[in-house]
Amino acid sequence: MPDVSIRLFARFRELAGAETISVRLPPGATVADLRDRLGRLWPDAVGLLQASAVAVNEEYAGPDYVIESGDDLALIPPVSGG
Repeated sequence: MPDVSIRLFARFRELAGAETISVRLPPGATVADLRDRLGRLWPDAVGLLQASAVAVNEEYAGPDYVIESGDDLALIPPVSGG
């Protein structure tokens, strides 16, 4: 699978220093695989990654969702505050 582009928000944008990043995933990779890959990229943010939503093509996706080449991905941390 070619690189997939991921839109980032809030803390993830700060970690990456960019609004989007590209990540190479193997064919058949799932949202859970994406979280694992990003956890290796940002080890200090593993807990935040697990609490964050992943949207695929503008819909929230569960951990078993298989990512396809060309999917529109976004990593959305939980909202905090009051």
